[in-house]
Amino acid sequence: MTTTPEADLVMPGDLPDWASRQRAAGRRLALTNGCFDLIHPGHVALLRGAAAFADRLVVGVNSDAGVRKLKGPDRPLMPLADRLAVLRAVRWVGAVTPFDDETADRLIELLRPSHYVKGADYDVSTGGRILPESATLQRLGIPAVFVPLAPGHASRDLIARSRRQP
Repeated sequence: MTTTPEADLVMPGDLPDWASRQRAAGRRLALTNGCFDLIHPGHVALLRGAAAFADRLVVGVNSDAGVRKLKGPDRPLMPLADRLAVLRAVRWVGAVTPFDDETADRLIELLRPSHYVKGADYDVSTGGRILPESATLQRLGIPAVFVPLAPGHASRDLIARSRRQP
């Protein structure tokens, strides 16, 4: 049985050098990011879809403090180390990088990916939220692409269902 090696763990400050080595080897890089707390089929669909835009997919993972800021004081349910470990084992992921910022602007600046990939809930052309990183992407000429959502899969829904269970 063939196993896929774990994805690289790259600290944000090391992204430019890591990216240079990847590009020197002829690899295209894409970036996505999120909390990835309670990883579910919706996350898997995002990662699979995002990987189609690159030879190496880099996943920015919000720190525990960042998740609390975005999702509330009871989150994350999985600490950063666990979320990184799970994502490193996903075959479509080439590298993971933890970050503390509220947006992925700094990661985009450091990595300079060929594509920035998010779920369709950020596609304003279909009624989605405004992508906070839009100005950075436009300034750098990096396209944002959106992958379809997996209906019925969101961490908040899983948490709500689990709290209703006896």
